[in-house]
Amino acid sequence: MAEQGLEGSQPVDLQKHPSGIVPTLQNIVSTVNLDCKLELKSIALQARNAEFNPKRFAAVIMRIREPKTTALIFASGKMVCTGAKSEEQSRLAARKYARIIQKLGFPAKFKDFKIQNIVGSCDVKFPIRLEGLAYSHGAFSSYEPELFPGLIYRMKQPKIVLLIFVSGKIVLTGAKVRDETYTAFENIYPVLTEFRKNQQ
Repeated sequence: MAEQGLEGSQPVDLQKHPSGIVPTLQNIVSTVNLDCKLELKSIALQARNAEFNPKRFAAVIMRIREPKTTALIFASGKMVCTGAKSEEQSRLAARKYARIIQKLGFPAKFKDFKIQNIVGSCDVKFPIRLEGLAYSHGAFSSYEPELFPGLIYRMKQPKIVLLIFVSGKIVLTGAKVRDETYTAFENIYPVLTEFRKNQQ
């Protein structure tokens, strides 16, 4: 099992990931304060990678290719950056957006950069009996297959929300640091193996 870590790179550290599976980070959401008031209309007119539709949403939506991300830029100077695949990329992207705003003539700074959410995913490669899991972990689980095909598991420690699918695919969201994602997965893994579906 241990070799299915990061595609073709180093083997998985089994001290840290006893399951042999390392969740892949899919999306990092971060915020930063540019610490100056912004003229959204003028930003949208000058920057070619920006859209602004004030009737629909009160922020400029800006995109860059490297790292491939999207920023929401508000008149207050607050900015949200989404889409990066690592913390470093998220910070780098946010810095690039701040530079773009500076080049448009605003005295933008780079204050209070903070990772707000890390989304990770993985595949345990076996099907899971969601009814049984929901029943035995009722306090943490909500499973309504008519509304959503996954079981929603609200872990208390670390405080992470997991989406668990019959297929064995898992999404982990709500982490502020990546180790919370890893810990949450290692916590749930024995539970998943307990509710493994027997192949007919």
